[in-house]
Amino acid sequence: MIETCDIDGLLVITPTKHEDSRGFFSETCNGQVLHEAGFDKVFVQDNQSLSHQKGVLRGLHFQTPPFAQDKLVRVLQGSILDVAVDLRRASPTYGQHFSIELSARNWKQLLIPVGFAHAFITLEPDTEVFYKVTDYYAPKNDCGLRWDDPDLAIQWPDRCTPVLSEKDATLPSFADFTSPF
Repeated sequence: MIETCDIDGLLVITPTKHEDSRGFFSETCNGQVLHEAGFDKVFVQDNQSLSHQKGVLRGLHFQTPPFAQDKLVRVLQGSILDVAVDLRRASPTYGQHFSIELSARNWKQLLIPVGFAHAFITLEPDTEVFYKVTDYYAPKNDCGLRWDDPDLAIQWPDRCTPVLSEKDATLPSFADFTSPF
C-alpha cells in the first residue's frame, strides 16, 4: 500500500507481509510498484545503522547536487520518529516538515525524494534502521541543519534529551541556510 502525504513527493509505503506459522515473507522494495507510484530512480547504495540507546538523534542530513539522494527508510528492529523537511525553494511547503513513526511492528517505510533534509530519533533501545539511496555518499556534499531549529518547529518526543554526534550538535540553522534545491 502506498499513501501520499501532505507534503508533495513524500510517500508512506506499507509492503504486504505474508505471515504463517513459519514466520513471514515480504517484498520490501519492488521497482515496479514504485514506478507505478511515479518513482523511477534506481537505488545504488544501502545504509544501515544501529543505535543502542533510546533517544539517539541522527540528522537533519542531506546531500547537495549533483550527489543529492532519494531515500527509502525502514526499521528492522525497534522504532523511530522519522522526519523529512522540505528544502525545495519553489515548493509551497518549503521549510515545513512531515513526521511519522516507523517501526519493525508497523512495517511502514518512508520514501523521501531529493530536496529534503532527513532525521530520525530512536524511540527504543537497540533500534536498527535500513535505508536505500539513489546516489553514493559524497563527503564534500554532505550537509545538514540543526535538529532543534525553532524555525522548523519539529515536535520531537517529550522529555527526551537526544544523544547527538558532534557533527549533528553543530549544524547550521535554517535561517542561515541557502537551499540548493
